Amino acid sequence: MSVDVAIHVIHLLLESEYVELINPYFRLQLIEADHDDDKFVDCAFAANATYIVSDDKHYDVLKEIDFLKLLILKLKEFLGLLQSEKNDNV
Repeated sequence: MSVDVAIHVIHLLLESEYVELINPYFRLQLIEADHDDDKFVDCAFAANATYIVSDDKHYDVLKEIDFLKLLILKLKEFLGLLQSEKNDNV
């Protein structure tokens, strides 16, 4: 992907009403097995997100941390949640 395309995609995302730019000012470093995943946890925590959707097993460690009120959903669970909300609104 060229840099120009990437810049356009980023601008498109940032202009969406469903996207919020979050700049966490801390690093929790909660995922010992893969610190590359930490940036997503930090953003979700800073944004007061309800859940993280991932099939990555590294996120399972977050279920054991009391102060972190993030649900970790597998993709199938998230799709099921979306489907049930869609059916509730019909």
